[in-house]
Amino acid sequence: MGKIRITQVKSRIGAEKSQKATLDALGLKKMHSTVEHDASQQILGMVVKVQHLVRVEEVK
Repeated sequence: MGKIRITQVKSRIGAEKSQKATLDALGLKKMHSTVEHDASQQILGMVVKVQHLVRVEEVK
């Protein structure tokens, strides 16, 4: 599996509690913060849940 870079591009204000918890679990605490994770099924599922708040790029 490859790696993906996840960047928070929209504010968590107004998001559901579970979506805020998902951002915390991904390691995204502030706007424009970026983390890298392995592209596992669990991480990809979390990204789908907050896809309107984040930008995802494949790391080469």
